[in-house]
Amino acid sequence: MDTQALAQRFSEVLADLGLECLGVEFTPSHGQSTLRVYLELLDKDAPDASVDAERREVGIEDCEKASRELSALLDVEDPIPGHYVLEVSSPGIDRPLFTAAQFEKATGQEVKVLLKAPLEGRRRLRGKLTSVREGQIALEGEGRTFEFGHSLVESARVVPDWVALGYAPQPKPGGKK
Repeated sequence: MDTQALAQRFSEVLADLGLECLGVEFTPSHGQSTLRVYLELLDKDAPDASVDAERREVGIEDCEKASRELSALLDVEDPIPGHYVLEVSSPGIDRPLFTAAQFEKATGQEVKVLLKAPLEGRRRLRGKLTSVREGQIALEGEGRTFEFGHSLVESARVVPDWVALGYAPQPKPGGKK
C-alpha cells in the first residue's frame, strides 16, 4: 500500500472541511490492523492566515468530521484489504514527520528518527535537525552530524521541548544549588 498516495487522496477529501492530511501510518496485524491518519488545519502556516486560524488547533470535532468522510471514502474505494481500525488524530506535540517539507519546517528542533537501514551502524537517531536541502537531512546528535536522504527515513517525530511548553522546570543558571 502506498501511504503517500493515500495521504494525498485523503487531503483531497478533507479540503472541504478545512483540513489536510499530514500523513498516514498503517500498522498491520493478524488480529486487527490500524490505519492512523494525522490531520492539520488547511493553510495554517500560510502568511495570509487569520489570527484565529493560527491559534486554533485540530479538535475532536474536526477529527469526528474527518473520520466520517474518510470512512465513507474507504468503504467506497476499498484501498486496504482485510479488517482494520481507522484512527483520526491531530499530530500532537510530538508530531510525526512524513515529508521532506515537514522536516524543513521542523529545522532547529530536536527529532527522533528511525531509518530503514543502518547509517554508521545505527537505525535510531536523535538530535537537533540542522538542515534539509534537496531531500538531504542533517541531524546533530552525540557530538557529530548525521546526514541522510529523506528516502531512508522509516519514521520520525519531533521531541517536545517540555521546558518551553511549561511542563518541566527551567534549569537553574550555573547548574545545581
